[in-house]
Amino acid sequence: VLSLCCEACKKVIFRVPSELEADTLVGRVDLKECLPSAEVISSSDGNFKILEDGSVYTTSALSLSAEKKTFTILLKDIQEQVQKKIHVSLVEEENKKTRHARDTVLKRTKRRWGPIPSVMIENSLGPFPLQIQQVQSDTAQNYTIYYSARGPGIDQDPKGLFYIERETGNIFATRAVDREQYPSFQIICFATTPDGYSPEMPLVHTIRIEDDNDNAPYFTQDLFEFCVPENSKPGVVVGKVTAEDRDEPYTLHTTLKYRIVSQNPPITPAFSLHGDTGVISVLLPQLDRELVPSYTLLVEVRDMAGQPFGLCTTGTVVVKIEDTNDNAPSFKQIQYETRVEENRVRVEILRVSVVDLDEPGSPGSGAVYEIIRGNDDQAFEITTDKNTNEGILCVVKGLDYESAKQRILVIGVNNEAPYLLAPHSQQLSQSTCSVTVHVLDVDEGPVFKPCLLRLDVKECEDIGTAIGRYVAEDPETGNSEGIRYRIPPGQCNWINIDDKSGEVRTVKVLDRDIGEMRRGQCNITVLAIDRNGKTGTGTIQVCIVPGNKNFPRIAQTDYIMCRDRKPICLTAQDGDEAPYSTPFVYRITDRNLASMWKITQHNDNSVYLSPKGDIPFGVYDIPVSVMDNGGKVGENNVRVNLCDCVTPTECTEGTTRQLGGGNVTLGLWAILAMILGSLLLLLILITICGCCGRGVMHRQVTDDCANHNLIISNTEAPGEEVMDHNIIPLQNTCDQGGYGVKTGDQQTFEMVKGRGHTLESVKGGGHQTLGSVKEGGGQPMMDTCRYSYSEWHNFTHPRLGEKVHLCRQDEEQKHSEDYLLSYNYEGKGSLAGSVGCCSDQHEEEALDFLDQLEPKFRTLAETCIKR
Repeated sequence: VLSLCCEACKKVIFRVPSELEADTLVGRVDLKECLPSAEVISSSDGNFKILEDGSVYTTSALSLSAEKKTFTILLKDIQEQVQKKIHVSLVEEENKKTRHARDTVLKRTKRRWGPIPSVMIENSLGPFPLQIQQVQSDTAQNYTIYYSARGPGIDQDPKGLFYIERETGNIFATRAVDREQYPSFQIICFATTPDGYSPEMPLVHTIRIEDDNDNAPYFTQDLFEFCVPENSKPGVVVGKVTAEDRDEPYTLHTTLKYRIVSQNPPITPAFSLHGDTGVISVLLPQLDRELVPSYTLLVEVRDMAGQPFGLCTTGTVVVKIEDTNDNAPSFKQIQYETRVEENRVRVEILRVSVVDLDEPGSPGSGAVYEIIRGNDDQAFEITTDKNTNEGILCVVKGLDYESAKQRILVIGVNNEAPYLLAPHSQQLSQSTCSVTVHVLDVDEGPVFKPCLLRLDVKECEDIGTAIGRYVAEDPETGNSEGIRYRIPPGQCNWINIDDKSGEVRTVKVLDRDIGEMRRGQCNITVLAIDRNGKTGTGTIQVCIVPGNKNFPRIAQTDYIMCRDRKPICLTAQDGDEAPYSTPFVYRITDRNLASMWKITQHNDNSVYLSPKGDIPFGVYDIPVSVMDNGGKVGENNVRVNLCDCVTPTECTEGTTRQLGGGNVTLGLWAILAMILGSLLLLLILITICGCCGRGVMHRQVTDDCANHNLIISNTEAPGEEVMDHNIIPLQNTCDQGGYGVKTGDQQTFEMVKGRGHTLESVKGGGHQTLGSVKEGGGQPMMDTCRYSYSEWHNFTHPRLGEKVHLCRQDEEQKHSEDYLLSYNYEGKGSLAGSVGCCSDQHEEEALDFLDQLEPKFRTLAETCIKR
C-alpha cells in the first residue's frame, strides 16, 4: 500500500474547442519527464483516458464549461512506492472570425477586452515566468496600444508576482503562489496609446489560485481527554474528536475520514470511532475501572475522503473510566469487643473499618454505618470518620450495669451512593459485624424514675394541695431508704417537696392570670441525696390546668321588646377556658315567669328569649341561671320592657308599668275585681233572700241588657238623697283596682257587675252610681241611692291626693296600705299573687277558682290588664 504523499509535476494546458467528440485527441503529455518508471497511469476524470505514450483522449462527448475544465493524471511506481500527478487544464480556443461592416468595434472590443478569469495552479512548478492569460483590445486595430496593470501581486503585496507585457498584453506569473495565503487576485488592466490616451475603459481581471492538496489535516487539540462511567452500555457516546484542513473547503482536499489506529492496553477493542463525525462510542459491554482505569487511543484523520493517497495526521485520545458504586464495602473483622463504664455518655468506645474496591474518596467508597440489632433503647450511635472512612461507635445514653452487664450489637455498612451494577450481574450483599459491649459496674448516686415528672395542677387549687410524689431509688439496692429530697433555690416557688417522703405540694394559689404563671408551666429541678452524700437530679414539670373559677354572666341584661315581640338574644360570657366554658345551659328559675317566657337554644353560648302567648305589656325582671360546661351556675337578672311600641325609641318610662318580682302574676287587678264582684254577688244573694217573704220587689234599677259589657252611665245630675240603714257602703276601695279604656278625659271602671246590681265609678265625669239593697220594716224595698257630686268629691279627693303625693315621692318603693306589696324572692314562687288589702272582706274564701276564670269573668280580667 502506498503511504507516501504525491508530488506534483509541471502543469499542462491544452487549448481545445468548446465541443469535443468521443475518442478525440486532446493532446500529448510527456510522462517520462515526470515519472520515467510509471507502472500505473490513471485519470481523475473518467471522461478522459491516458495512453502509455502520454496521449490524452476523450472517452465520451463533452462540452467545456464557461471557464475551463481540469483533471489530474496520476502516475504510480508500485515497486518504489512513488506517486506523482500532472494537472491538465483544458482552455477553450479563441474563434477567429472576420468582422462584418455592420458590427461595431465596441461590441468586439468588449468581447475581446473582457476575458474569463485566469486560473493559476497553487504551488505550480513553472517554468517561470509562466503565462497565465492574455488581454487584448480591439482598439489595437486603430491605435498603437500599450498594456499595463496595477493591483495586488503587481505593485501591491505580494509585489512582483505578476506582470503584463506592454506590447502583447500577456500576463505572466513569476513564482509559485500559496492559495491558503492568497486565494485570488484582482488586477486592473489598462490599454493606452503612446501619448497616454485610453480608448478603452480599465479592465478588472481576476486571477484565481486553484487549490492543490498541499495541506494535511490536523486535530484541533494535541490531546483529547474524555470520561465514561464504568459498566456503560454499548453505544454510549464518550466524546468527539475534531480536525481541520486549510485546503479549499467543500472539496476532496478537505473531505476528512477518522479511524482508530491503535488502543492501549492492547486488549479487546473497547471503543469505536465514527469515520465521518469523529464521535467515539463504547464498544465493549463491560468497562471495569478496577481492571482498566483508562484507555489511550491513537486516531488518524485523512483527507481525500480517506483515500490512500490522501494526506493524514494522527492524534491521541485518553478515555478515563469513571468509578461507579459496583463494589460493596466489607468489614475487615467480623467480631469486635469493647468495654464501657455504666452511666457514661458521649464517649467513643470502638472504631471499625471496612475495605472498598471503588475509588477512594468517591461516594461509591464512602461508608455509611448502621446498627441493625441490639440498640432498641437508642443508647448507641455510630458515625463515619470522613478522613479514614472508619465507623465510630459511641454511647449516647448511660448504660445500667444492674439492668444488663453485656450488650451485643450487629453493625451493617453500605455506601453513600446507590449501587450501579453491570448488566446481568448479581446483587450485592450487605456486610455485617458483631460488637460485644461489656458494661462495667460503678458506685452511683440515687436515680429518679422517671427523670422528668409532669404534674398537672388545676387552677386556683388551695395552698398545700398534694399534687404528686417524686422519689428516687438507689440503683444498687433498688429502694428509697435514707434518701432525702430538696429543691435548690433560684427556681419558681410554686411547690415544695417533703424531704423524706418526696410528696409534692403547692405553696401558693396557681392562677394563670397572674404574673409568671401566665406561661402555664414551670420546670423545677429536684435533688436526691443518699447517706453517702451522692446526689441525683430529676425534673418536675408543673403545668397549670385551666380550672372552672368563673361564673358565666350574661353580657347585656336590659332589653326593650316592642309589640312585634321579636325574640331577644341572650349571650353569656365565661372567663374560663375549655372544657369549663361553652356550651351554656340557660334556665328561668321563677316558675311563674317560666310559664310566661320561654328560652330557645341558638348556639353554644347564646339563646333566644321570647314570650309565651299574649302576655301583658310591662317591665319583667326575669331571673335566668346560666350553667357552664363544668357545672358552675351564674345567676343573672334580665329586665325586659315589653312595651306597646313599634320601635324601641318610642318606649319611655311613662308608657310602661313595672311588674316587679317573680311573686306578682299578671292580671292581678282582674283577680281583685273578681273578689269585689264576689262580695257584691254575696250581698245580692242576701238581699234576694231577705226580700223573698215580703212580696215582690219593685226594682228601679234598669236591667243590664248589655250582658257582661261595660255600662257607662250618662246621668249628669245627682239622684235622690236616700238615707237608709240597710245600705252597705263600700270602704277602703283600692285605688289601683282595674284599668279601663281611656277615651278623652273620662275613664270608666266597671268594678263589679252582678244581676241587676252595678257599681260604677266615673273618674273625671263627676258622677257615681251605687246600686244597694234596702231591707227593713217587714216590707221589701229597694232604693237607688245617689250621692251628690260634692259628697263623692269629699270622699275621694283626700285619698287620691295622698296617693299621688306618695307616688311622686317614690313611685317604685312608697306604697300606701292598699297598693300591691312586692315580696323578695325566697327560693320558691307562690302559685298566685297576693292582695295587700281589700275592703269589706268579712270572711275568708278559697281563691283557687280565680286561677281558672269562667267565660263571664274573662272580659273583666282582660279589661283590667294594662294595655
